[in-house]
Amino acid sequence: MQISQASLPLLVCALSFGCASTDIEVSASEAPADPAPAVLGDPQLGNFSVSLSVADLATSRAFYEKLGFRAPEGPAMSDRGYVILQNGTATIGLFQGFFEGNILTFNPGWNQAAQSVDPFVDVRELQRMFDERDLELTGRADPDSSGPAFLTLTDPDGNAILIDQHR
Repeated sequence: MQISQASLPLLVCALSFGCASTDIEVSASEAPADPAPAVLGDPQLGNFSVSLSVADLATSRAFYEKLGFRAPEGPAMSDRGYVILQNGTATIGLFQGFFEGNILTFNPGWNQAAQSVDPFVDVRELQRMFDERDLELTGRADPDSSGPAFLTLTDPDGNAILIDQHR
């Protein structure tokens, strides 16, 4: 996976899976279980987001708007080749011409609204933890730096993962 330094600040989008209001009743036995609790020592990766690579930004935006997604208030980014759309707690980023394939993204130090949270685990500490766990990184943060940095890796099925710290 190749991600240019210039493209990274634009890969700011979040995806959160929540329960939408429906008319379907679910019994307690069918309800999803609570998320698995974090185990002490597990890396805390920060906010989860997804960036979708699209062939035609206007066509993709129109499709997702038909699903109920809307651009949040703020500056329009479609003139820059991307747009962020939200539907309730779900947020998607549509990017044209930035990268190939879709990218699973984690943002240490950010919440779903791209606001800072503390405390958080620095991307360089995550990199150290991943090295100890023998994960093969495809892009590395400078361990002697501080502040914004990123690392990349690919899961066993070829899915690109970006851990992108913006502060």
